[in-house]
Order: sequence, then C-alpha cells, then structure tokens
Amino acid sequence: MVGGGILLGNITGFGRVVVTAWFLGTHARADALVVGMGPIDTLVTAIINTMLVSFVPMLMLRRDGSRIVLFHRAGRVFAWILAGVTLAIVLLAPQLISLLGPGLAREQHEQAVFLLRLVAPATFFGGCSSIFSALLYTERRFLAPALYQTCVNGAMILCALSLWNSLGVKGFALGYTCGSAIHMLLTWYASRDLRGAAAAANAEAPVRLVEILRRPGMFVLYAGLISANILVTRAYATHAGPGMAAAFDYCLRCVSVVIAYLVYPVANTLLPEIAHLRSTGETLKAYRLMNKSIGLMAAASVVACAIGLAVRTPVIAMLFQRGSFTAQSTLLVSGVFLGFAPCIIGWTLMDLVARCFFALDRPKLPMTAAFIPVTINLAVLFLLGKRTDPTLLGLGSSIGLAAGFLVLFGAELMTALRDTRSAQ
Repeated sequence: MVGGGILLGNITGFGRVVVTAWFLGTHARADALVVGMGPIDTLVTAIINTMLVSFVPMLMLRRDGSRIVLFHRAGRVFAWILAGVTLAIVLLAPQLISLLGPGLAREQHEQAVFLLRLVAPATFFGGCSSIFSALLYTERRFLAPALYQTCVNGAMILCALSLWNSLGVKGFALGYTCGSAIHMLLTWYASRDLRGAAAAANAEAPVRLVEILRRPGMFVLYAGLISANILVTRAYATHAGPGMAAAFDYCLRCVSVVIAYLVYPVANTLLPEIAHLRSTGETLKAYRLMNKSIGLMAAASVVACAIGLAVRTPVIAMLFQRGSFTAQSTLLVSGVFLGFAPCIIGWTLMDLVARCFFALDRPKLPMTAAFIPVTINLAVLFLLGKRTDPTLLGLGSSIGLAAGFLVLFGAELMTALRDTRSAQ
C-alpha cells in the first residue's frame, strides 16, 4: 500500500512537473516559483520523515491509553512548534528569499516573497497531517498517509490549470497549500476513532517534554543538514543566470523519484527489523543485515545513475519539451543533470545508513556525518565563483553526499568491529 501511494504520488508528480514546464519552462518566473516554494517542499518532506523515523517508534513502544496520552501531548507540542515556524516564515519572507535566492532580479525577488508567504501555511498543514499519519502507522493503516503527494500534486495541477488566467504562477503555490490542507483533513478524519480512545486513557504517567523532543529533534537536525545541500545549490543557481534554478529543480524532481524508490521500500521494512534485533541484544546480526542492504542498494543506485546519465537528454525532451519548455530548456536541464545525477548514489546510501543508525538508537554518528555534505558543497561552490556552466551546478552536492556516505559507512564498520570484540 505504501508502494502504491508512492507510485500514485509520482504519477501525479509527473503531471505537476509537466504543467509547470508547459506554463513556465525555464524562464525567470519559474525561478521565482522554485525559490519561493522549494524550501517549503523540502521542509515539509523533512517533517514527514521525522515523524516516520522517530515519532512512530516512540508510539509503538507504548500501549493503549499510554500511547494516546503520548500522542496528544506530543501532538500539541508539535502543533505549536509548526505554528511558530509558519508565522516566522511569513514574517521573515523577504529576508529568507534574499538568503535563498540572492541572484534573483528585483521583480522575481518580490514575486518569490509573495509565493513563499502564500505557501507557508503548508508547513503547518503538512506537519499536522504527519502527526496524524504517525498515529495511523501504529495501527497499520497506510492508505491515508500514503496519499500526501497525491493530494498536493493533484491540487497543484487543478489550481494551476483553472487559475492560470487570473492568478498566473500564484495558482501553483495556492494549490500546494490547499493540497496540504486536504491531506491534513483526510488523516484527521481517518484517525478519529484512534484519537477518540483518549477517553480510555486513565491516570497515566506524565510524558516529559524532553522525551517528546529528543529523538525527533535529532532527526530534524540530520534531515535539515542534508536538505541544506539542496537549498545551497538552489541559492547558487540564482547567480548562474535566468532559468538555472528552475533547471536544477527539474533535475531534483527526477532524482527524488529514483531515490524514493531506492530508499523507502528498503528502509521502511529494514528499520523495524533492526530495532527488534537491537531490543533482543542481537546487534551483530543487525549490522550484518545493514551491510547486506547497503551492498544491494549500492549496486542498484550505481545502475540507476548510469542509466539516467545515458538517456537523460531524450527522456527529458520526451517528458517536458512542450509549451514554454523549449529545446534550449532540454539542453540546460540535461547539462545540470550531468553533474547532479551522481547524488543518486551518495544520497541513497547515506540516507539508508543514517536511518539504520537511528533504528539502533545511535543518532550522533549520522548527525555528525550530515555536516560533511553541505560543508563540501559550500567549498566547491565557493571555488566555482559565478561560473555559469550548468554541468558544474550539482557537482559540490554530489561530491559532498558521496563523502558523507563513506565517512558514515566507515564509522559503521568500526562500530560493528568494536561491538564484535566486546561480544567476544
């Protein structure tokens, strides 16, 4: 069911990108949309992953009334945090756009500020829907949580097509916000009977705030550092010329689809197994399972990257080259993809190993390693200066993620060796 949700989300996501390409192509208006809406998309994705990786195990460790007490206590805390983040984005939108899109022209800068404010409520809606989704996951109810991307992409397509003549590019941002709100209502309705069980929660031990925030906070930090790669590269792209940020976003959509299929099916089934082995004291078996999975994903990601590089130009032309997306746009996106595609390998493997470490309750290693990709990316972009070669745009991100994986994998091998010696 989760796989079906991913498939349906990617089908509607393809429609979303096709509509965007038709109306905007790689023109300056597309840059404004990407800079204004992209950070919220990245932030909401990080929040959803946080709920699945950290909050779901927290709920699974409790039973019946105790679980509901934790859910309601944590739900209120997270809701206030999400509301504060949303308000901060609205108030600081001009400063954020100056930071995230420093190369935008004045007209595109003002447009991006408006779009960011229009899409900011999606942070609250998407975050709240992930809280309800976490509760649904504890009862193996996967349908409603799996429809997030379908709701967002479908609403964006409908709003963009129906409101283009009256709102223009603002219809995309409005659709994103409406889709997030629809999914929040869907998960809220689907979890109504589980939330109603709160009446059966009698006098339970109080849930400490530090318990609620510790593990989700650690994963948010990790996910934020990994996402910083995208934000830094997108910000640099606005200096590289009109349309470059939009070209990078088209590549990101393609790469994200591949990574989703490589990481999520394996990780979502692997994490419960590793957590179970840790709880029974079979840590060495958990490491062996991790290494087998890493080997499988390494082979799959290399093959996926090689195929993507080989067929990138004709596939991009077939998918997007229509309307405002011209043959020149195809060449631009193809050039960016050449340097960014190797991210498939480093990102897939690093994310898989990091999630396994979180399942082992060893979050410090992935959190430390997460500083490596963004640091290397910043260094490479600084050395490039303001060069406009599209093939170099994703180079720093690709190198950084590969280096981050190698360091994290080396730490995993040393930790496994140390645990083996301790066991002996």
